[in-house]
Amino acid sequence: MKNTFAAATLAATIALSSGAFAAEKVKVGLCVSWPGYSSLEVAKQKNLAPDLEIENTIFDDPVGAHSALAAGQIDVLYCTSEYTPIAVEQGTNEVMVTFLNPSYGVDQIALAPNVEPKDLPGKKIAAPQAYIGQLLMGVWLDSQGIKYDSVEWVNLNADEAVGPMVSGDLAAAYEYEPWVSKLTESLKGSRAVATSADPVFLKTGIFMDVLYMNKTFIAERRPVAVATLKALFQAVQAWHDDTPGINQVYADFLKWPVPDVESVVGTNGKDLKGGNYTYDFDEAARSCGVLDGEPPLGIARDGMRDTVALINDWWVKLGLMKTKIDPAKGVDCSLMAELVKAGFRQEIKARE
Repeated sequence: MKNTFAAATLAATIALSSGAFAAEKVKVGLCVSWPGYSSLEVAKQKNLAPDLEIENTIFDDPVGAHSALAAGQIDVLYCTSEYTPIAVEQGTNEVMVTFLNPSYGVDQIALAPNVEPKDLPGKKIAAPQAYIGQLLMGVWLDSQGIKYDSVEWVNLNADEAVGPMVSGDLAAAYEYEPWVSKLTESLKGSRAVATSADPVFLKTGIFMDVLYMNKTFIAERRPVAVATLKALFQAVQAWHDDTPGINQVYADFLKWPVPDVESVVGTNGKDLKGGNYTYDFDEAARSCGVLDGEPPLGIARDGMRDTVALINDWWVKLGLMKTKIDPAKGVDCSLMAELVKAGFRQEIKARE
């Protein structure tokens, strides 16, 4: 019975990609404005998936975006991986289906002028709650021997923290580009003291952009879910092949200056130290454990469940969660496996 269902699903997926069905609407959310979350907009504009009617919504509110996904108001969500164990604990109707972009230094911890790590107890620090910023700040504080409850946490996103840093209200903040550069340009003496490219952070795999899907969307419209995933990686190929042109698409879509886009994704069609490292399909499939070979950057093969478990441990330490969850409940690699079985492959390398 399983083999029959799998064959029927695969046939439906191939039929969808060949134009046998009318266009299917797919509602896509971006939890924040971000170039790495814009690939399905590229698929839409470049007509890479003519059988999909892609509708993108930028939330700039990670928790609100996850709520919309769980409620079925959107089908697909780009965000970061750290919400996965929270979703499992709360029993929400969403699951992580693939890794996308390891943070390759774009996520950073900035200190105000004349502030050293040892000065932080009793001071205000900014990081967005239940988001990658709080996680990175917590891991960094721990590495400095600073207790999490010895600082005053302020719930601010990276862009929102620049003003309070400049005015002297904050001693430290979670930041990412282009906001790190804006901060250091506006506030002499401010500086980044840690980034997600530091080996202690990078190898954990927990600072990762990922794709989530609504579980009902997968169950009831599985061929569409698989086709959406394929379209995403086709857009990655388009970006690699015409990086200046697609960076312009990102900029127009997000209303960002092109240099700000380049400060995140780079110009070589693959990665930027201090920005993002873009997974191709094969790297993502290896992280799912559905394709032979090792992922890059020291991140483990079939490491998605391990990543969820490690994030869970940190959320318990930081007081955001109380229980240990089953990390397998937060991950569904079966869609990637279907694409592998169908023969889809992709390997992209940085251009010289």
